[in-house]
Amino acid sequence: MNATRGQLLIVSAPSGAGKTSLIKALMEQDQRVEVSVSHTTRQQRPGEVEGVNYFFVSTETFHEMREAGAFFESAEVFDHLYGTSLTQLEARLSDGADVILEIDWQGAQQVRKLLPDSAWLFILPPSLEALKSRLQARGQDADDTIDLRMRAARDEMSHWDEADYLIINDQFDVALEALQALVRSLRLRTGQQQSALQDLIEDLLT
Repeated sequence: MNATRGQLLIVSAPSGAGKTSLIKALMEQDQRVEVSVSHTTRQQRPGEVEGVNYFFVSTETFHEMREAGAFFESAEVFDHLYGTSLTQLEARLSDGADVILEIDWQGAQQVRKLLPDSAWLFILPPSLEALKSRLQARGQDADDTIDLRMRAARDEMSHWDEADYLIINDQFDVALEALQALVRSLRLRTGQQQSALQDLIEDLLT
């Protein structure tokens, strides 16, 4: 059988919806799943690792890379720039990795135009109260920043119906099970299995 090309799953969610925790848990249980590492101009936070969480670059470097065509999607979020390298993404997909792309609705729209075979998942919190409580519990932001994130969350969530799939992260285990089921089902798509099963299909139809 031929090697199976990996799939691309776009995941969007407002800050505090639990997207990162769900994806981390998924990766711990499924070694084929990876997260695409984006470039960003925001400051590196405690505990973050260069090349693992993000590639941290200056605003000047980011603009130079974008002008050179290094990014196939980029967006500005909370006054910081984020971009995804198509070269890096294609390399991982070609190696058979299932890549998750954590980006907002702006970036997701750009990716869908360039890579129409990608799937788009939106993760929502069970309520605005739960979302604000999660942001406060992280202890990373001041009250005015949390208020800003809440306003941005409403704008982000207004694009939920553009995605292919929707998960409400109320109970973490239930949401994780849904995410696992989605990844497994995407692997069963005909186009996804075409290269791997080409020899078998030819034998069956001969």
